[in-house]
Amino acid sequence: MMRPDLSPAGGTAGPPDPLDLQRARLFALLGRLLVTAPDGALLAGLSRLAVQDGTPLGQACAALASAAREATPASVAREFQDLFIGVGRGELLPFASYYLTGFLHERPLALLRDDLRRLGIERSPGVAEPEDHLGFLCEAMAGLVAGDFMAAPEAVARFYERHLRPWAGRAFADLEKAEAARFYRAVGALGVAAIDIETAVAALPA
Repeated sequence: MMRPDLSPAGGTAGPPDPLDLQRARLFALLGRLLVTAPDGALLAGLSRLAVQDGTPLGQACAALASAAREATPASVAREFQDLFIGVGRGELLPFASYYLTGFLHERPLALLRDDLRRLGIERSPGVAEPEDHLGFLCEAMAGLVAGDFMAAPEAVARFYERHLRPWAGRAFADLEKAEAARFYRAVGALGVAAIDIETAVAALPA
């Protein structure tokens, strides 16, 4: 799998709120883990995650830290291969088109590309994966929330409502219970918690 890289086609929207920065970091981490298997340095960092509460997010972070301590780069690379690549295809197909229509490269991808164009988010040349990959969308969401792209808060909320909320929670739940998942079971749980938080944020009054 080739990583869908994002490059801003504009300026910055200014420094984010501290809570927004935490949301952005969470989506950035999920994006990083979904587009390529973590290396030894990232596993070591994840194993030291500090957990200070018993919320669903705190519990998911604790589970991720525990999973990282038990994993090795080789074992996680094999797991990533089985889950997302496989022979012909992996156990999971984390694409919006597939989850929403049952097929790849369908209307959800076309709608996403239109919105990315309006937001000034461009994919780097030579990237093979379509943009409706869950990892790409998490990275895009991280950039939008962090203010890396010129987007009004309403546009960020609309991006989430259109391109993540309808299916991302189901995809993360499927990852959490996937047969090949060991380390990635904890990634799935973290993703479920992140989507629950983002959905709650979206419900707040503007």
